[in-house]
Amino acid sequence: MKKLHGKKYAEVTKLVDPDKEYPLEEAIDLLIKTSIAKFDASCEMHFNLAVDPKFSDQMVRSMVSLPHGIGKEVRVIAFVAEDKAKAALAAGAVKAGLDDLMEEVTKGFLDFDVAVATPDVMKNLGKIAKVLGPKGLMPNIKSGTVTEDVPKTIEEMKKGKIEFKTDKQGIVHSIFGKVSFGKEKLLENANALLKAVLEAKPSGVKGTYIKSIFLTTTMGPSVKITLPKRTA
Repeated sequence: MKKLHGKKYAEVTKLVDPDKEYPLEEAIDLLIKTSIAKFDASCEMHFNLAVDPKFSDQMVRSMVSLPHGIGKEVRVIAFVAEDKAKAALAAGAVKAGLDDLMEEVTKGFLDFDVAVATPDVMKNLGKIAKVLGPKGLMPNIKSGTVTEDVPKTIEEMKKGKIEFKTDKQGIVHSIFGKVSFGKEKLLENANALLKAVLEAKPSGVKGTYIKSIFLTTTMGPSVKITLPKRTA
C-alpha cells in the first residue's frame, strides 16, 4: 500500500497535538514551522459552521479585505456596457465588456479569479449562469461583485478583497496568505477573516454558529484553533 505522506510530513506532524486547540497566534507559529512544501505554500482557514446552506437564510457569503492580500495576482473580469469597459480595464481588469466577453466565456474562457458586473447587465448574464455558477464565478450582490462602481471594486479585489462562502457541507474554506508573509501579517489577515465570518452569521442560525476552525498550509498538517468567545 502506497504511503500518503512522506517522512518529512510525519516529522512535522509530531509538532501538532491533534487533541489540542491552539490560540490563533500559536497556531500560526505552527503553520510556519510545519510547512514542508518546496514552494511558498498558501495558508488556509477552514470554518465548520452550524448552518444548512439549503436554506437561504442560513447561507454564509460575504467579502473581506485582507490587510496584506493573499500573495497572488487576482485576475478580474468585468461585465459592463461598452462605454464603461475602458474604465474597468484602466482599473486593472484583464478583460471588460459584455456581448463579446460573454461569447468568450461561452467558448471556454475561464482564466480569471473574480467576475464583477454592473446591476444593469445582470439580466444578460443569465445566458452564461450555467458556466459561471458551478465554478463560483457568477457576480452576486451579497459578495459585492455586483456594483455600480466597477473600477473601485476591481481595485479593492486586486489589493486583497476576497469572497468567502459556505460549501454544500456548511464549511467555509478560505486562503489568508502565504507562509512567506511571516507571523505578524498572517495573524492580521487571519483576524480580519475571522471577524468577517463572525459578522456574516445568518439570521436563520440560532445558538452555536461556529463548530470548529482549522488552519492548514498546502501539503502541511492541520491545526485546530481555540474558538473565539463570540461563536453563538
